[in-house]
Amino acid sequence: QVQLVESGGGLVQVGGSLRLACAGSGRTLSDYNMAWFRQGPGKEREFVSAFSWDGITFDTDFVKGRFTLSRDKAKNTVYLQMNSLKPEDTAVYYCASGGRVGVTRAVSYDYWGQGTQVTVSS
Repeated sequence: QVQLVESGGGLVQVGGSLRLACAGSGRTLSDYNMAWFRQGPGKEREFVSAFSWDGITFDTDFVKGRFTLSRDKAKNTVYLQMNSLKPEDTAVYYCASGGRVGVTRAVSYDYWGQGTQVTVSS
């Protein structure tokens, strides 16, 4: 059974940093597309960043230069380092593991974590 467990969310002031972690079990995450999505209050879930199964990194424009994706294959864990946080980054952040197509599309992912809340206060 595949499980994804996020951690690292919390309350931070504008300009602060957080590092989210997504620990996987039941599947080697690096063999599949692995992504972070987020859903802000009253908004639809949106793509943030991802590793494709072949190691390519995908980022959205609104996180480029601020968020960095990394992973520890030995720990089967993916990290999202978030710097220079803004109030509009407030959301529940989800990690997801999927197949090998549609890396930026939520429908392409079949396993999701429970989410971790990130709140950026101004």
